[in-house]
Amino acid sequence: MPEKIGFNNGTYITEQSKRIRERMDRFSKLYLEFGGKLFDDHHAARVLPGFDVNGKVKLLWELRDSAEIILCISAKAIEQNKMRSDIGISYDQDVLRLIDALRKMDLFIGSVLITQFSGQPGAEVFRRKLEMRGERVYMHTLTKGYPSDVDVIVSDEGYGANEYIETSRPLVVVTAPGPGSGKLATCLSQLYHEHLRGVSAGYAKYETFPVWDLPLRHPVNIAYEAATADLKDVNMIDPFHLEAYGATAVNYNRDVEVFPVVRAILKRITGEDIYKSPTDMGVNMIGRCIADEEVVAEAARQEIIRRWYKARCAYTQGRGDSETIQRIEYLMSTLDLHPQNRAVVQPALDKAAQSSRSAVALQLHDGRIVTGKSSELMNDTASVVLNAVKVLAGVADELPLISPIVLEPIVRLKKEILGSRYPVLKLEEVLQALSISAATNPTAELVMGRLADLRGCDAHCSDIITRDDESTFIKLGIDFTCEPQYPTKDLFFH
Repeated sequence: MPEKIGFNNGTYITEQSKRIRERMDRFSKLYLEFGGKLFDDHHAARVLPGFDVNGKVKLLWELRDSAEIILCISAKAIEQNKMRSDIGISYDQDVLRLIDALRKMDLFIGSVLITQFSGQPGAEVFRRKLEMRGERVYMHTLTKGYPSDVDVIVSDEGYGANEYIETSRPLVVVTAPGPGSGKLATCLSQLYHEHLRGVSAGYAKYETFPVWDLPLRHPVNIAYEAATADLKDVNMIDPFHLEAYGATAVNYNRDVEVFPVVRAILKRITGEDIYKSPTDMGVNMIGRCIADEEVVAEAARQEIIRRWYKARCAYTQGRGDSETIQRIEYLMSTLDLHPQNRAVVQPALDKAAQSSRSAVALQLHDGRIVTGKSSELMNDTASVVLNAVKVLAGVADELPLISPIVLEPIVRLKKEILGSRYPVLKLEEVLQALSISAATNPTAELVMGRLADLRGCDAHCSDIITRDDESTFIKLGIDFTCEPQYPTKDLFFH
């Protein structure tokens, strides 16, 4: 049974492109702040089944003849080695990845901007690395007077102190690896410089969440709050929109709080009061493209539980705080959600209790749940994936897929040559062994062909899994959660 679809991605790309073009028609040059993730927007795909994780960049491809891209990254993020937890790489690495991926799609990268620069050595190194590869790099410092002194902000001392970023196309997309990268400040700074040059430039925002035309307490919007609980984001009714139009629209606290300043800055730069509310600034057609309300609502409820587990694991690993957990627990209570509402949780815990080993439960798209446990040969993630593809391929559980002749030398290599303290095979190593076996074993080849069917499946682990296994689960497209405990008392766990 295929995964249930609740969102029409084709309609979304068509409608979103149309609205962006409408905004472009209002100005000679439009600076479009691109919120959320350009590639790999797994959060949107999880809460809106049917949403293409790379749908936003495909939308940009539709506008490729008009668009160029500025990639922003904060000097603070570089210095702190800030990570994208969903794909396990740092923000600066993600900028390099984005440049490569966008150019392969024939999209024009105009420049990279390092924001909030105040002499950080890591930012200097990153700038040199990019320039040595032929990239155009700009550096902006913190804006003098921001956020309250509009007279200073919109002056030679404020935005005027920033170097003007040369652009050549009518649509300038300003994006970044993650939040806090200075996208809004970049857009407003550029507007200041454009108007000094006599260019009729405008600003708009492409934000995926919250969805302005869904109810405030809709599970999709609550899932966004859960996803940004560490940032203390709170959804709220846009008071400016309500006052201006007498209609309710959902926005979030940071946009609402900063709107009076943004509105004043825009008016000072352009001489017009272009937008009456933060919702007016946005271009967001998601609410109009939901095809099955219940499918989307249930997917969002599941995402909230995932976020709770993620926050608890982060806290256990020393990377999170208890306030984030409490915030998500409050959101769960508003929808009467419990861990057991996630179908894979109890089977994983039961398997671990029965076997006295780490265990994983994985739910296939037809609802069947498969479990796996760690052994002397392979870990629990490898076990559950092999068991799952066996079930999908109709292969008997007792039938071995990988010959010991293949597996045992890998274990010996890890233990005796590479000196690994944990010679048990991880998921990626077992998949590599399976691919080798597939060359001579038709059954292994049949099973290999079903790995793609695991994309979008849910899994739960009885313990925190290694970074390597996290990465492989992500590559397979498996949405996983873990109990907030380590499988061993050893302090070094990787």
